[in-house]
Amino acid sequence: MKTRYLLVVLIFLLCFNQVLAQSVPGTDTVSGIVADSASQNPLDLITVQLLNKANTPVNVVYTAADGSFSIGYPEAGNYTLVLSGVGYKNRKIPVNATDDAQRTIRLGTILLSPETVALKEVLVTAAKPIVTQEIDRITYDLQADPESKVYSVLEMMRKVPLLSLDADNTLYMKGNTDFRILVDGKPSSMVERNYKEILRSMPASSIERIEVITSPPAKYDAEGLAGIINIVTRKKLDNGYRGSVNVSERFPVGGPGVGGTVSFKQGKLGMTALFGASIYNTPEVSSWANRTTLSAQPTYLTQTNTTLNKNRSGYLGYEVSYELDSLNLISGQVNLNGSKSSGGAHQNSILRSTSEILQRYDLADDRGGTGDGIDASLNYQRGFKRNKNQLLTFSYRFLKFGNEQNDALQLTNTLNYDLPDYQQTNLQNFSEQTAQIDFVYPVRKLTVEAGVKAILRDNESDFQYRSYNPDKGVFEPRPDFSNQYDNTQNVYGAYNSYQYTFKKWGIKAGARIEQTVMRADFISTQSEAKQHYFNVIPSVSINRKFRKDVGMNLGFSQRIQRPGIYQLNPFVDRSNPLFERTGNPGLRPALVNDFQLGYNKSAKGSVSLGIGATLFQDLIFQVSVLDPASDITRVTYENTGRARLLTGNMNINYPFTKRWNASVNARAAHGKVEGVVNGTRQTNQGLMYSVNVSTGYRFEKEWRITANLNANGPNVNLQGTSNTMVGTSISINKDLVKEKLSIAAAFNNPFTKFRKDHRESFGPNFLQTNDRRDYFRSFHLSLNYKFGKLKEEIKRNKRGIRNDDVQTGG
Repeated sequence: MKTRYLLVVLIFLLCFNQVLAQSVPGTDTVSGIVADSASQNPLDLITVQLLNKANTPVNVVYTAADGSFSIGYPEAGNYTLVLSGVGYKNRKIPVNATDDAQRTIRLGTILLSPETVALKEVLVTAAKPIVTQEIDRITYDLQADPESKVYSVLEMMRKVPLLSLDADNTLYMKGNTDFRILVDGKPSSMVERNYKEILRSMPASSIERIEVITSPPAKYDAEGLAGIINIVTRKKLDNGYRGSVNVSERFPVGGPGVGGTVSFKQGKLGMTALFGASIYNTPEVSSWANRTTLSAQPTYLTQTNTTLNKNRSGYLGYEVSYELDSLNLISGQVNLNGSKSSGGAHQNSILRSTSEILQRYDLADDRGGTGDGIDASLNYQRGFKRNKNQLLTFSYRFLKFGNEQNDALQLTNTLNYDLPDYQQTNLQNFSEQTAQIDFVYPVRKLTVEAGVKAILRDNESDFQYRSYNPDKGVFEPRPDFSNQYDNTQNVYGAYNSYQYTFKKWGIKAGARIEQTVMRADFISTQSEAKQHYFNVIPSVSINRKFRKDVGMNLGFSQRIQRPGIYQLNPFVDRSNPLFERTGNPGLRPALVNDFQLGYNKSAKGSVSLGIGATLFQDLIFQVSVLDPASDITRVTYENTGRARLLTGNMNINYPFTKRWNASVNARAAHGKVEGVVNGTRQTNQGLMYSVNVSTGYRFEKEWRITANLNANGPNVNLQGTSNTMVGTSISINKDLVKEKLSIAAAFNNPFTKFRKDHRESFGPNFLQTNDRRDYFRSFHLSLNYKFGKLKEEIKRNKRGIRNDDVQTGG
């Protein structure tokens, strides 16, 4: 019944916006066609501004692919039309709009002259801004950072405002691991399955910029508690071709890698490919775990572990677009990715009482895994003659990815431990189909957007446990430890948003409605569970410009966290017999209210400051419960608590001279979490922080050296905390052939070979510490080559499918 009501609301919203589009007068316009004065070819993406008598902009648009534009004016009067574009001289045209009888003013063809500057032995250098602030997002320009030539996308995220990495290269946005990653504004199987594998194999030189969407507008799905990270690849292209290739080597942790992009455009046809592959090896790492039970007769568990891992991964993305005519565009995209891992682990486990050894065993784990993913999408975009910025888009997308995990475990040197050797296999598959319609209608200074969307998901898991039978000499299935699980999740949504710009103010506001229908089917046990929930999700962002280079942003968004397959899957991982890990099919969505206030200034340098408050309800926590009867700690997920987070962030980029610059990216937060664990209320709180300080100097003959300092404070969760991490690095790069071929090298943590990762956790009846010794010192080498010849930019769909409503795994 709720689904039927939702469909009625969706139809109403589309009808409402179409009526609005038809009812608002659209005849008070100035129109024309902009062309090159020499070749007479039409010019697209030329900025067209309309100024009033006070020289204040009242409207701004961009020319379409055929050079045409149509810009509205609010009332009768005299205006000035200003046309500007890269490589062309600005042109001003007076516009007399005082005649009420002639409300449509057609200027015909307007010619722009190329801007030519004669220079004689003069070197002109300009600093490209690295960080920019928009009404609802912060953008980091990777192409303006020389270190993009040596590091991966994942490593460069340490410098991006509101992002940080911990010792395990786990990515945090505003201190939270629940966010969405998009590629060119759309979801991709490359980062859906395991973002670490792909982002650390993706050279940053192949990426144009990273957008941190702090207050996602209503057009984005409501999931992702912290927000959205959008990775924008380099796709601006003229007629011709362009590309880049990066070859790298990393050791002792890591390995060789290659990646890059290739783009081609000829007439109305445009194509882009994104590719990469890498080997990532982790030498033997040692770790220790110590657990003490809190009881009248305490026990003491000590585990010593060594692990060795090898991973191979690769990805390929391909996009093609074709302009049927100036108003119709069709595009398609295919992404492929895959990985294979292998390794081994050895563990010595001893359980003691105060007077004797209660239990002992040695465990050898021969492990391996594979993963693959594919997604394909098709988009059709329809423009309108009356207003080139009015768009109607139809999109369809199919996504599928899978992971297989295999463990073969052998027990030796046992004492009071009779568990036989065993094998466990977990096969996960995720598929998704999405259909979406988006409508954009600009009315003078107001832009109206509306859309409807349906997402149909299917999660499957088949996990098997086999125990060794010494009498038969074979591994036999254990049905009580095995299960087949199927979960379907259908999301039906609609949004309506409005963006209004006047004088020095900009406002985005809107709301989404989402109906979610979930079903969990435990095939092996022939049981079923269902969930239905309905959400109304508001969002608003306000921007105020004080001067040309100073502004403030205020944002509020409400987000939800739907549990993903990694949290729902009831597969029990028994690779460590005394620490079992599993998902929870009964999880409910969590809700968050997020408030952000930011200040930014861009002059000689750039400064971004921000404060925020985030309130969580029904938060999905990972909880650990010790069973005193078996001495097994079971780890799972629960909707067990709530949390609040008060944050402050700062990002400063400043060029002291034309050759020397420095930047600081810092964040501090105080978090407090509380929840119920095993019937007992737990509370934890503390200060968290992350700091990246970077400075670089450019020498003669295109040499550049950069030094970095990274510091991460403790991470606070419901049942524990972690230690701080301080790291240093120095990189050198040189252009061998200017703007074509460059070489780069980096030396990370030259003074520290190993790092100790220390974590403390607690529960109602135990205390535990985990320590791990990781390789910290490493070397990076890379060679970057750019090639191509281009003239006219590729045209792409301005709207497409963005599924940002399920937690990113990894």
